[in-house]
Amino acid sequence: MIFAASQNPAAGSASDSPAIGSPAASGSSTPPADLPAAIDRLRRQRNAVILAHYYQDDAIQDIADFIGDSLELARRAAGTQADVIVFCGVHFMAETAKILNPSRRVLLPDLEAGCSLADACPAEEFARFRASHPEHIVVSYINCSAAVKAQSDLICTSSNAVDLVRQLPADRPILFAPDQNLGRWVQAQSGRSLTLWPGSCIVHETFSEQALLQLKLEQPQAEVLAHPECQQHLLDLADFIGSTSKLLRRAEESAASSFIVLTEPGILHQMRRRLPHKAFFAVPGADGCSCNACPYMRLNTLEKVWRCLVELAPEIVLDEDVRLRALAPIERMLAMSA
Repeated sequence: MIFAASQNPAAGSASDSPAIGSPAASGSSTPPADLPAAIDRLRRQRNAVILAHYYQDDAIQDIADFIGDSLELARRAAGTQADVIVFCGVHFMAETAKILNPSRRVLLPDLEAGCSLADACPAEEFARFRASHPEHIVVSYINCSAAVKAQSDLICTSSNAVDLVRQLPADRPILFAPDQNLGRWVQAQSGRSLTLWPGSCIVHETFSEQALLQLKLEQPQAEVLAHPECQQHLLDLADFIGSTSKLLRRAEESAASSFIVLTEPGILHQMRRRLPHKAFFAVPGADGCSCNACPYMRLNTLEKVWRCLVELAPEIVLDEDVRLRALAPIERMLAMSA
């Protein structure tokens, strides 16, 4: 297996903003009463595709062309023929779409939609950490910045991390970043020793073990579904552990009629939509708070989706050298996950 920089074509240039009928490229437009219908008209006019993560608000999921987890969205972004990609998620996801589509315009409805996990792994600090482990293969979870991806040998998601790590040469040590909880789970599942960057997700760190135990007492027949970004003491109480798409699939395939779900509650919309005959329970955070709802994901709104299609902004722009270096490990992930 080769872990060297891949040869990639030069990026194409973004197309000029199309001038389309009534929507003016200004921020002064008044939002229409029927936002979904207006978004649909603009989507057709702009030849745009709307990609949404499972953690987005229900209203955004309902108008999306495709809803998925990070791996599914990366694949969709890689294969789209749309001129404009509206990425309803957080910043690193939109960056990934731009890395894969340099000639297409990639929009993020709110540029403040960041990620605590990505922010906890600054590129400069990661470079020093990586330099202290020069013999290691660097595997980075997709929840990181383009600048960190550019320093990586392989990108992974929670859907494919275990399988990818198992494919790596047995005689090479592995550095895993930035989520230490996911890394510990991958280590246990793969049997490989991993050197972990000490990062974590604020959403998956806030679940209350006491609240989970109380729900298990109240719903003794319910299966507990958990995302591997959760802390180990919570994973120990789970019946099934997997990425958001795998949790959804488990709910569809399981004979159980009720589920306690340990991940961002946005996924419950799709679970209830697809399985109206089953019951789903979200686990509250510490002190009964609803802080397990990602504050960054919730920055995107229908109005912001509409406005970004009107203005073709905010747009994701990447340094070309960083983009090319980040592209290689993403393409490697997609090839190894085929």
